[in-house]
Amino acid sequence: MLLKLDVVYSIRIVSRLRVVSEAAEYSVVETLRNGRQVEIRALRPDDRAGLVAAVGRASAQSLFRRFFAAKRGFTEQEIAFFVNVDFINHVALVAMIEEDGRPVIVGGGRYIVGQPGTAEVAFAVVDEHQGQGIGAALMRHLAAIARRSGLHELIAEVLPENVSMLKVFENSGFHFTKKRTSECVHVALSLS
Repeated sequence: MLLKLDVVYSIRIVSRLRVVSEAAEYSVVETLRNGRQVEIRALRPDDRAGLVAAVGRASAQSLFRRFFAAKRGFTEQEIAFFVNVDFINHVALVAMIEEDGRPVIVGGGRYIVGQPGTAEVAFAVVDEHQGQGIGAALMRHLAAIARRSGLHELIAEVLPENVSMLKVFENSGFHFTKKRTSECVHVALSLS
């Protein structure tokens, strides 16, 4: 019996490692509403400068909607947190568009597992690229990774005035519930 349990446990570990490896190598190309191509791919440690540059291109309003606080930059510790993901409990994707002949980060999404089966998800898209479907694409791909990882629910807190983000969740194709408070809207998406 012990050998059988060891085999089952080993299969689960190998399966989990395969999902982690796939997530860390994730890359797809999609066409946006404006006809441009966007690559949705796993965030890499060498994306540090591109991530910082994208934050610098985002408006104060966009950053406030993402972080619920005035933000114009990040500390070294915050940057390390955002860039060093393990693709187990912290998964991050970036949206890359070619500008002036080189790929640049124009958006990102991530989830962080808070309790077994559930992760909190968040997104940000540089202002000039909002409204083209980047947030929706990031949502689709993060949800796909989350499902393969065995997660059952994605949750988020959204400012009530962030109507575009609420629409991304509502139009995700997943069962969607929301609970509004005076400060934010608590969103839950069932991945089952």
